Amino acid sequence: MKLDATVPGGPCWTELGTGDLEAAKRFYGGLFGWRTETDPRPEAGGYTMAYLGEDAAAALTPLYRTGQPVAWTVSFAVSDADVSARLAGEAGGTVLLGPMDVFDAGRFAVAADPGGAVFQLWQGRGFPGAGVFNSPGALGWAELLTRDAARAESFYTAVFGWTVRPSARYPRLGVGGEDFGGMLTMDDRFPPEVPPHWLPYFATDDVDNAASTAGSSGGTTLMAPMTMPDGPRIAVLRDPQGAVFGVYRA
Repeated sequence: MKLDATVPGGPCWTELGTGDLEAAKRFYGGLFGWRTETDPRPEAGGYTMAYLGEDAAAALTPLYRTGQPVAWTVSFAVSDADVSARLAGEAGGTVLLGPMDVFDAGRFAVAADPGGAVFQLWQGRGFPGAGVFNSPGALGWAELLTRDAARAESFYTAVFGWTVRPSARYPRLGVGGEDFGGMLTMDDRFPPEVPPHWLPYFATDDVDNAASTAGSSGGTTLMAPMTMPDGPRIAVLRDPQGAVFGVYRA
């Protein structure tokens, strides 16, 4: 991801909803070197920030809703969460939660695109989003896996004004002239029960070592380390509770 700060329309945060918060702290702390701090306020519901040094990198949370899957969710920065939520609905998406305020940190909404991929809208106030990108352990790329690329492109350009660089294999998504992610069409390699989703990629110094470390900590390698044509070395992993994420060579 070429972005190195939060910009309107770009990915600004990612958080994990997990069924075992303490296990997630151990797994990702060992994998990425995160230091975690859980908000002690009862109304925060166990929301846990993950830091690289003093910079916020991601969050880990309990499962708040009945039926909520164990999964990573990517947030995109917006100037007005209410307006963006309305645009998402008008473009064929579904607003699942909010918009609502989060203390004095900001205002957010949870939405799904027409194919069902879930994401968040984040209107930062006291908290703009991640303080670090593209460094080992930090968010570095956001990939949309979809079964209808044309419909997804129409939706996201209407909501966020993204640019899409055409490619038969892997269109690139961008904002402000910089790519931040890509779009992968789900083919028959993906079982029908796997829904469209956003996949965050975290930077690492060594993809092979990250996959090995994840495996020795109870995780699973879903896509073995490989070097992409004209791209970085990547792998797709699953944590012990079932959340899927990617790693790439920074």
